[in-house]
Amino acid sequence: MDHPDHRVEFHLSPGDVEAVRFGISPGHELAHAVRVLQRPAAHPLQWGWLRTVRERLPRDEFALLTIVIGDDGYLPDFLTSAPRWDLTPEDEVEDLRVAPLAPMRVDFGKMVLRSTGARQQALREMQGQAARARAMIADAWTAVWEAALAPVWPQLERLLRADIAYRAQRIATAGIAGMAGGLHPQVTWGEGAVRVSLRRHSEQVDCRGSGLVLVPSVLSSWGCMVLTEPPAQPTLFYPARGVTAGWARDTAEITKALGALLGPARAGILLRAGTARTTSQVAQDAGVAISTASHHLTVLRGAGLIGSERDGVRMLHLRTPLGEAMVGAVL
Repeated sequence: MDHPDHRVEFHLSPGDVEAVRFGISPGHELAHAVRVLQRPAAHPLQWGWLRTVRERLPRDEFALLTIVIGDDGYLPDFLTSAPRWDLTPEDEVEDLRVAPLAPMRVDFGKMVLRSTGARQQALREMQGQAARARAMIADAWTAVWEAALAPVWPQLERLLRADIAYRAQRIATAGIAGMAGGLHPQVTWGEGAVRVSLRRHSEQVDCRGSGLVLVPSVLSSWGCMVLTEPPAQPTLFYPARGVTAGWARDTAEITKALGALLGPARAGILLRAGTARTTSQVAQDAGVAISTASHHLTVLRGAGLIGSERDGVRMLHLRTPLGEAMVGAVL
């Protein structure tokens, strides 16, 4: 039975900004995509994405992931790598292919205890043949990713990075307490701890030696989840800001919306500025002369949307937190 007073507390020093870092987790997004697809009525913010994906799902691979992931509750640790800023989907699936088998068997055991019937029997068989199961799950992960999330990953990733930019700015202006208090209604700050109200779990976690990883999520827009079991670093997954039913709009639509504000050329430059590029690369991608690209970059930099830093003889250009927030707002 759910208990209204269950709470996990991540204990930090109030001034220890370095103890908090942010990351993204493609595996977490995929796992919740599988859950959304099983219970679409419970996730209205994903209906726009659902309309584009349901007909192209690979049936057998999706069925395998539903057995492993379930539709609610415990999510096996081996499905996701440690979240970090530069984690890619390719990194995630390669980590899954070499995940240690002993912890995987433990995770299967937890799922067996939490399941019944045919699913329980399938999980027992996977536990007994963990190496074979690992390969099959990794292949299914790849197939479902390519069908369900790869087409919208640029939009999804922009939302995640825009959220992180906003939270980092909140730490700078309001401190950890101010930032944590605005993460989600389930999250509060008190007595040097980030407190997360949960349905079935209570725990005290000392993060003063390990730090706390905060991971925004687009697909798990319903609430928060935590990861507390060693050797994983303490992690809090929370819903990203700005997630609406139209978040999965394609790049052309987003460029058009930004273009109405900035002009088509500058909108395209800003949209591609999620990774650092040289002026020459910006010019080539935009199909304009270097002098024209330099002018557009100067305007965007003056507006605080792009930052430029010298790297040897090169000048690299990257979206600022304000630029991330603007792109995220359009989404």
